[in-house]
Amino acid sequence: MAKKPFASSADLEEKTETLEILSEGVYALTAEGDPNVGAIEAEDFLIAFEARATPKAARDWLEKLREHTDKPVKYLVLSHYHAVRVLGASAFEAETIITHDKTRYLIEERGKQDWDSEYGRMPRLFKEPEGIPGLTHPDITFNDRVSIPLGGDRGELILEYCGRGHTAGDIVAWLPKQKILFAGDLVEAAAALYTGDAFHFDWASDTLDKVKSYEAEILIGGRGAVARGRSEVDAAIEQTRGFLKGMIEKVGEVHKRGGTVKEAFLATHEHLAPKFGMWPIFEHCLPFDVQRLWDEFDGIDWPRIWTDERDQEVWDKLQD
Repeated sequence: MAKKPFASSADLEEKTETLEILSEGVYALTAEGDPNVGAIEAEDFLIAFEARATPKAARDWLEKLREHTDKPVKYLVLSHYHAVRVLGASAFEAETIITHDKTRYLIEERGKQDWDSEYGRMPRLFKEPEGIPGLTHPDITFNDRVSIPLGGDRGELILEYCGRGHTAGDIVAWLPKQKILFAGDLVEAAAALYTGDAFHFDWASDTLDKVKSYEAEILIGGRGAVARGRSEVDAAIEQTRGFLKGMIEKVGEVHKRGGTVKEAFLATHEHLAPKFGMWPIFEHCLPFDVQRLWDEFDGIDWPRIWTDERDQEVWDKLQD
């Protein structure tokens, strides 16, 4: 039995959702540290970015969006495979679901285990879970880059792979004309990182360098407030990098001297808590983050699959 429940399993308080119009026809929904979603208007259709955890949660977002546009959703873009991002896909009735090639593979390899794991860890996000029809499978996948013309004078939407990061298959959505970047969970703005399926060394270096190279004027991260202006955008990217590098430093020190993963967790918590400890989901994520990074130091490149049993084992092991 767990020494205490998962940090987010007792988090049942509803968050305030805010729809923001970032530019003409570009929308974001933020929710006080819950997962962000977005949408982009083309001339005669919509592109939705992320799907939320259940069809009911997705419909709640679409109801707000429909106050501004009634265009049909042609494309649903999923930045990666995690359940809270994809299981609400059916509500969009999209013509086409787009992901990275590796996201398709990860859904097949571990989608059901991830669904069970995330529902156990963060049940509040799963509004009316009985409405989920099953795993979400993409219609189109790509490896490097895809461009979607928006029509008229709206420019284009570029979907691009920036490298291994939050998962093996994260993609961003970039509007070069508007200089707006939907970064998914590759960047969190004043919200803690979940890195349980991550590639910490790649993410903290080349991948974030690529994200920064867009020189976005507006950035929507996976969680947290919209970053506006180059200084805020760069700060969000560097906060994310700082979280990763702090983990790498402390877990690496303990691993190098032959310590335990519990010691690594305590050292990392002590190091990160003063700056990041008040951010949403910090206490919830850190045990799983440290375990995955420990695995990387052990030479385990491809993330191990999280299951209900493994979740509980790691959580119990790393509690005080």
